[in-house]
Amino acid sequence: MHQPEREHGFDLPASELAVRTREFAVGHLPGWLYGHCVRSYLFGRELAAREGLRPLKDYDDELVFVASLLHDVGVVPAGHGGQRFEVDGADAAARFLRDHGMEEERVETVWDAIALHTSEGIAHRKGPEAALTQLGVAADILGRGRDALPAGFADRVHAVFPREDLGYTLAAAIAEQADGRPDKAGPLSFPGHLVSLHAPHGSVPTWFDLVASAGWGDRPAYWSRAEHVATRPEQLGPLFERLLADGDVERLVELYEPDAVFAPRPGAVVRGRTAIRDALRAHAAAGTRIGLVRRRIEESAGLALMSHTATVSQPGSDERPVTTVTTELARRQPDGRWLYAIGDPFFSRAATEEARGGVR
Repeated sequence: MHQPEREHGFDLPASELAVRTREFAVGHLPGWLYGHCVRSYLFGRELAAREGLRPLKDYDDELVFVASLLHDVGVVPAGHGGQRFEVDGADAAARFLRDHGMEEERVETVWDAIALHTSEGIAHRKGPEAALTQLGVAADILGRGRDALPAGFADRVHAVFPREDLGYTLAAAIAEQADGRPDKAGPLSFPGHLVSLHAPHGSVPTWFDLVASAGWGDRPAYWSRAEHVATRPEQLGPLFERLLADGDVERLVELYEPDAVFAPRPGAVVRGRTAIRDALRAHAAAGTRIGLVRRRIEESAGLALMSHTATVSQPGSDERPVTTVTTELARRQPDGRWLYAIGDPFFSRAATEEARGGVR
């Protein structure tokens, strides 16, 4: 039995393979990434203990240590290849372990743990080593289980292995490595997601873009009600006019993103579809009508900034129609629809005082 090796006060596995793995990691990983890998092991081990899992009896601690220290080797030149970084890293780790005489069954366990460490809902089905590797990684990046760690433990770990903005640093490194290399970052993969966060909006295809280009003619779910859907931003204004005139509040609300901002009257702003529904229901009940004449539309990267001249009236009322200028921001949704993110159909702030004066 090897005595634990200590690094800055923390016990680490000290088998010959564990020591060689640590030396490899120190020699090939930048400091910020090495710190992440050690933290992942330490957090995973503590969380396993909280669940009553014991090394040697319930899981192979040496394999969890090896997988944790090498799980991101695909991000650095030592493991960089033509596949997504998780698979490149798993292959590089497997080569390293075979070179050091590890049995093939144990190599495969480490391979699974590394290849699947970003795969939600899969790793935990591939054995305790894969499950604990992912558990530690998720704790270090996403904070999962952090409240279950012993009091002060994370602070001690971070004092020795500082975070260095790990979540953002790692994401940028993966995206940069995969830039222009589609085999490393398929749009439906985790690396592809990171690439989409760093690329210009709309430049990385979504699931719906892939389906639309498949050639089979599949139609989006909204197709059956296409007369109530804007597939271009300039269609939103006429749709708003018509649905308000029809008193169709439910379809009006569907023109807005779930967390959209809406100005129902001068000096008032509401957020979210529930509040927008209430505001629109009040206007529909009052018989409000609005006529929109497009003044300008600027579209870029899936966003559209629009301006209209709006005439707001209430037929049958003694009040004179009010003419003002509106501003709206619309956003293209993944399924091709355009929805309002910010809507100001009745009064713009710039025209509020003018509108209150009853300009016709």
